[in-house]
Amino acid sequence: VQLQASGGGLVQAGNSLRLSCAASGRTFSGHAMGWFRQTPGKEREFVAAISWGGRTIFYADSVKGRFTISRDNVKNTVHLQMSSLKPEDTAVYYCAVAPNITLLRSQYRIDYWGQGTQVTVSS
Repeated sequence: VQLQASGGGLVQAGNSLRLSCAASGRTFSGHAMGWFRQTPGKEREFVAAISWGGRTIFYADSVKGRFTISRDNVKNTVHLQMSSLKPEDTAVYYCAVAPNITLLRSQYRIDYWGQGTQVTVSS
């Protein structure tokens, strides 16, 4: 099983990026998917999560109104549309899969992590 994240890069503040995470090796029927981020010296923090059916979505307060999470269960992918990016959004972004959105959001149980993709926002 592999989670392949892509879409990171260097952008100026105010611009947008779209991250994608493709799962291979199995399907994650019923599982929640989401995104976390981490900067050097800090703990990994929750960014966004989406339930299997897409009806339940959570965002960190710091990204509400700017980031949008979505998923395509046919393609086994999850996306993170990031708009109005700020320098403080600079981090390595990781996708993750968990049995449900509560477990994922709390990081209590993460079944799989992606390899991370770097997002750098310049001022």
